[in-house]
Amino acid sequence: MADRTAPRPARVVVIGLGRFGGSLAQELVAHGSQVLGIDSRPAIVQRYADDLTHAAVADTTDETALRQLGVPDFQRAVVAIGTDLEASILTTALLADFGIPNIWAKATSRQHGRILGRIGAHHVVLPEHDMGERVAHLVTGRMLDYIEFEDDYAMVKTVAPAQAVGVPLGQSRLRSLHGVTVVAIKRPGHDFTYAAADTVVQEGDILIVAGRTNQVELFADLT
Repeated sequence: MADRTAPRPARVVVIGLGRFGGSLAQELVAHGSQVLGIDSRPAIVQRYADDLTHAAVADTTDETALRQLGVPDFQRAVVAIGTDLEASILTTALLADFGIPNIWAKATSRQHGRILGRIGAHHVVLPEHDMGERVAHLVTGRMLDYIEFEDDYAMVKTVAPAQAVGVPLGQSRLRSLHGVTVVAIKRPGHDFTYAAADTVVQEGDILIVAGRTNQVELFADLT
């Protein structure tokens, strides 16, 4: 008997199967999602036909073509069209008109991203810019990892600074002094664990710290 309590797999339509869209579509399938991949280039669609749940050749600026493929029935959509800005914008606008509640759109510039946001994209992704910014932070050596979110919020992985060592986090005043929150902690040779007020930081510990972007960057400078 089927397990009725098991969650249904997410259904995602990925439009544009270039390097970014194709890789994303394959990752979604690998994590259990059902993916409809669409691209205007037959050779590209053929390349991913065996990897995705469904793959189709279509002009994604054509409302009728998208309706025939059942795109309005999806709850999640990704517009991964790269250099064709007109197709990117028109496709995103159609998805918004369909009322799809979760639309991610790839942008090639901040201006492109602002346009996509105005016409209905709920999430705008700038892969090249975001990766460049992340790598820049890592190259400086201040951080072991860096993730920036919207609304000027970020998380960093960094070595515990000297002023945090030897006292419980609840007494270290890191939040009041630096505006950051220690989310998790890793001791050498151990796994990450959630940080608590009574957690005592030791020299060499790795911290996951969250807060406003400039504040977590300044905190990482303390190491």
